[in-house]
Parts: sequence; C-alpha cells; structure tokens
Amino acid sequence: MSTIDVPSTHWRWIKTAGRVAGATAGLTALSAGLLMRQAAEARRVIPMAEAPPPRGDGVYGAKFGGKPLELVILGDSSAAGYGVHRPRETPGALFATGISRRMRRPVRLHRLAVVGCVSAGLPYQVDAALEYEPDLAIILIGGNDVTHVSARPAAVRHLGDAVRRLRAAGCRVVVGTCPDLGAIKPIKPPLRWLARRWSRQLAAAQTVAVVEAGGRTVSLGSLLGAMFEADPVRMYSADRFHPSAEGYARAVSVMMPTVMAVLGTDDRVTLPVAEDVRTLPEAADEAVRAPGTEVAPAGPWARMRRYRWFRPAAAAPVPSGDTAGGAVGYTPEDHQVG
Repeated sequence: MSTIDVPSTHWRWIKTAGRVAGATAGLTALSAGLLMRQAAEARRVIPMAEAPPPRGDGVYGAKFGGKPLELVILGDSSAAGYGVHRPRETPGALFATGISRRMRRPVRLHRLAVVGCVSAGLPYQVDAALEYEPDLAIILIGGNDVTHVSARPAAVRHLGDAVRRLRAAGCRVVVGTCPDLGAIKPIKPPLRWLARRWSRQLAAAQTVAVVEAGGRTVSLGSLLGAMFEADPVRMYSADRFHPSAEGYARAVSVMMPTVMAVLGTDDRVTLPVAEDVRTLPEAADEAVRAPGTEVAPAGPWARMRRYRWFRPAAAAPVPSGDTAGGAVGYTPEDHQVG
C-alpha cells in the first residue's frame, strides 16, 4: 500500500537482492542475476508518485455537537491515501467518519502522513501532531522501509519512540503494521518471496516495539492480497499499483474494531470473536501469520484479539459508484473543512 520512490528505491532493491542472493544458501550467481533483472523490471513497471493525494482535514460529524475528538493520521502513502481522487476516499476521512458515526461525536482530522515517508520521518510528524493535542493517532508505516532497505532496528526504534511520545501526551495509538509487499504483482518470484520475508520480519518487530511503548497494533500483512487478485479492477487505483477507494476502505474496515476498542466504546463491533494471551514475541510472530490480528499490552503479556470486520449499523445512502462511502456511510454533510 505504500508509494515507492522508484528511481532510487529499486536500484537499492537490485543491490540488496544481489547481496541477499549471494548470502542465501543454495542460491548461485545465476540466482543473483535473476533477482537483479526482476528488480529492474519492477522499476520499469511500478509508476512514480505524481500529484499528492487529496486532503480530508476538517471536522466530521459536526451535527452531533460537543468537543471534537482530535484525530491525527501519521505515516506513509498508505495513511495519506495516495491513489484516490476525493478527500472522503482517503483513510483519514474513512476513519473520522466511522468514529464520528459510532460515537455520535464530532471528529477533527489532521492528516500528517507524507507520501514516500520511511520510519525515520516519524519524529517530524509527531512534532506536528503534538501541537494539536491529539486524542487518537493512527499510524500506517513500513512499506517504504522495506523498499528503501532501511536498517530494521533503526526503523523499529523510530516507530517505538513515536508511539512512546504520543502515549506520554495522553494520546491513544493504533498502528497498522507493514503490509506484505510480496503481494505486489510487478514483483515476481523469487524477489517476491524475499519481499514477503522482509515485510513479515519488519511487521513482527514493529508489533513488539509498539506494544512495549503502550500502543496497539493490527497486522495487515497479506490480508487484502486475495481480494486484490480476485478483483484488481475494483481494488487497485488507476495506476494499477496503489489501492483504490475500495481497497483503502477494506483496510480501514479491518482496523476499525481496534480503533473503537482503544477509544473505550461500548459497541458490538468491539466484541472479539477470538482472544488469547501470549508472550509479546510469540504474539508478534503469530499476528504476522494471521493478518487482521490485534496485539495489545496485557501487563507482562500481550493480548491477541480478532474481530469481525467493521460494518456500519445503518449506513447512509451513497451515490452510485461511491465505493468508499459504503464502508462508513459517508454523506457530504459529515465533513466541514477547517
């Protein structure tokens, strides 16, 4: 789901693929050459980011009255909503509308996510976020750390520090961990297999860091992969690489139960269909293998939960073809800019 800085990123993939191929048992110089050719092919096929995604900042659900809940969206293009054309189709708008309708409370959205961002950019986003005294932060990050071959310990440390700073300010935090980049079609096997391995390793490490810092994670992994393969016209945007409005709405629907749970709402959507307690490393490893799993602190342990996907109790009518609206019951009256 992340936007890739293609010219620099895939040359790094070429170099890294060659190094990994040379270091992996059973792979030969021929294998390294194959990986390098595949990375070069992906570099030609995957488009560059052009215009920035639309902004959806403003108040949602002003009709409910009262003090708005302050929501900040941090991370990379998957948080910013690159690939859609209308503000209401972005993840931030979908989260804000869904929260507002469930809580019957206004939500003020501040989208601080940056297309192409790696985890090292999170400190600057957190600096900006803290100025708004946020009640809730949703972070989607990691894809660019894989494609840019960022040092995993440093990337994880930046994320953990970001969560820790937000929690110290009294802000609740939900993190969608690194998606499975092995699901991207322009990346062919065996490079796809390496991308999947790197993505899972980063997602597991992110889970440990976030939970230790007091946040909650939701594993995205390959959760959307089968849907994207079955219906690429609906799930991909026009560039055939980034998710469409429907694709983002699906991702939001997976995270929404955890978002509502962390806000402490008494709502049927927050009732888990499965629950278990493990050590944090065990929970992180299992969550990566079972996309859609929430991992949260539970004293010296970690609690794993799985929910039914978010579905609105009574979605408002939406115009024909407005795929994102169907996920949260969006109407134009929900949003006030400013």
